[in-house]
Amino acid sequence: MSFRARLAVNILLRGGVVSLPTDTIQGLSCLPFSDSLQRLIELKHRASNKGLILISNDISHFENFVENPQLLTKVKVGNKPTTYLLNAASNIPILLTGGMKTIAIRLTDNPLIADLCNSTNSALVSTSANVSGFPVAQTSLKLRVYFNDQLDFIISPNAQKNAPSHIVNLETGEEIR
Repeated sequence: MSFRARLAVNILLRGGVVSLPTDTIQGLSCLPFSDSLQRLIELKHRASNKGLILISNDISHFENFVENPQLLTKVKVGNKPTTYLLNAASNIPILLTGGMKTIAIRLTDNPLIADLCNSTNSALVSTSANVSGFPVAQTSLKLRVYFNDQLDFIISPNAQKNAPSHIVNLETGEEIR
């Protein structure tokens, strides 16, 4: 694991908010049961009723977040990153679900996400690295412009431009995006 990844792990474990390249776009992340969840939403100027995505390389990291863990066997890593909506467990922070009955999860084989999730033994909260209503930051400079050095750590964006994930409601089969 790289030095930057180890530093990100330490910051996440201390309740920090980091920006990092995901399997889709540059994201903002924190641990799901930390106080930094509210801070992440405030940094983005995001409505708290929108909900957030959990990402991990390990399906077991999602088991405590969903009502029916048996449905997780249907979640796969495919050619196109896919975020799945499942009914949320009753003890999930409302900031994760946005007050909806579902939680959004994405399984990824991204090596950086794998290092962070394995080292924290947790899924990561993930949301696009932007202020609501603005394009996703694609440079470290843009991250600093958006967030005025309020992020605890930045792992620089990838040069490639990726698209947001496909979204499927696993309970109903409905394709959202």
